[in-house]
Amino acid sequence: MRLIWILGDQLLPTHPLLSSPSPDLLVGMIESTPRGSHLRYHQQKLTLLYSAMRHYSADLKKKKFHTLYHPLTDSPFGTDYSAILSNWIQEHQIREIHLLDPNEYDMFHSLSALSKKLGIPIHTHPSPQFLVPRKEFASWAAGKKHLLMESHYRRLRTERNILIDAKGKPEGGDWNFDDQNRKTYREFAKANPSVPPFPPPIQDPIVQAVAKDVSRLFPNHPGKADQLWVPVTRAGALQWLKDFIQKKLAHFGPWEDTMVEGQAVLFHSVLSPLLNLGLLTPQECIENAEKAYRDGKAPLNSVEGFIRQILGWREFIHGIYWLKMPEYREVNFLKADRALPRWAYNGETEMRCVSQAIHGAIDYAYNHHIQRLMVLGNYFLLGGYDPKAVLRWYTEMYIDAYDWVMVPNVLGMILFSDGGFFATKPYAAGAAYQDKMGNHCSSCRFDPKKKEGPDACPFHSLYWNFFGQHAKLFGKNPRIGMMVKIWEKKSSAEQMEIRQNALRFLNQQK
Repeated sequence: MRLIWILGDQLLPTHPLLSSPSPDLLVGMIESTPRGSHLRYHQQKLTLLYSAMRHYSADLKKKKFHTLYHPLTDSPFGTDYSAILSNWIQEHQIREIHLLDPNEYDMFHSLSALSKKLGIPIHTHPSPQFLVPRKEFASWAAGKKHLLMESHYRRLRTERNILIDAKGKPEGGDWNFDDQNRKTYREFAKANPSVPPFPPPIQDPIVQAVAKDVSRLFPNHPGKADQLWVPVTRAGALQWLKDFIQKKLAHFGPWEDTMVEGQAVLFHSVLSPLLNLGLLTPQECIENAEKAYRDGKAPLNSVEGFIRQILGWREFIHGIYWLKMPEYREVNFLKADRALPRWAYNGETEMRCVSQAIHGAIDYAYNHHIQRLMVLGNYFLLGGYDPKAVLRWYTEMYIDAYDWVMVPNVLGMILFSDGGFFATKPYAAGAAYQDKMGNHCSSCRFDPKKKEGPDACPFHSLYWNFFGQHAKLFGKNPRIGMMVKIWEKKSSAEQMEIRQNALRFLNQQK
């Protein structure tokens, strides 16, 4: 007998190892409590994962595949992959195991030892879950000291004829339309676009059963399992994509960086959890968005901005992960070592923008990219927080968090811990940015326009203290060297006051 082992984040609509049922073929899926307890993963993430797996297995049974399924409730404490596989091997006389290349580095490199322990061969096969194979990305990156997403993105668009006109040029005459996107909160308030309502919790018997298991077996993990709000099936994922294209895509570009009190999603797609499980393919997301532009249903600036997130960043981040692991987890260019603030898991901080982002993560296992990068990430960067602790927090809190996503995004993009391998500058911002892009400041006890005193927004002193602390590192950086020069022009007394204010605030967060 052969066993096709389907990993939980590889629920592909067309699985290359499952062409048709066969008498000598078994399909196995495993819900592992030890794996779910590896970190304190958000309860909604675990509920999504296990619910999607159970639906996928049920669909395979309908297609007449002989399936083996190990749920959480079967020997939940202490039963790992090897024990479950060993039992299956003995019971069903399995002679070999096949699976797609795992998306996680540690899992991929553990298979040799697992094969030896089980006493049978384990064969891996290339996964079609990403558009750019790992070897192709490595070949493109070879010999480069720094990698730019923009170069990678333009290459892929040209080679795959995505948003390219009849003359072979980028549609609309440019590769991006940032000047039409990223509008401020004040522009949002003036335009007052109609925002689709936040989706209700999923009403599904399998989801409800899984939520009970998750809340019972992982009671100390953040969030509430029964509040899962994203779809768990292929059909649900396709409808989710259709709704985004029809109801949100046209408004996505202008407001993709805007933060609005009480609006966790705005016009964002929230397709990443579904893509990262395999319920959707990147190709179909890109094709549907481009078709909306060709059909006159969505403007080019929104469509290009959306496609850039998938074809550009998602593929690029995946490539970086496999190019730089395992050493990448250890990078700490800025020598940051501060322990996480006490509010990281409860949101109890007086900084309104930060508090709202934390509560969004707790309630929904979700923040959009500006909250992740320019609010929370900005705070962790400016405050000098330990990269490993920050990486753990991001991995635990988000519904779309997987190792390949978070390692390069957090360490390279957010914390600049790799010294700028692919981010050309640290994404640091002061109080003015929060005030410009969101409306949290209006209900915050701190004033973004005050630079001194107890009511001054902490982002002011944190920002300038950061550049003062790392002036030697960033003085010659063409994108942020000006900030160092401004810092150096401040008087010694002003510099001292900024440092004291920043450290005083950070020490209060312990």
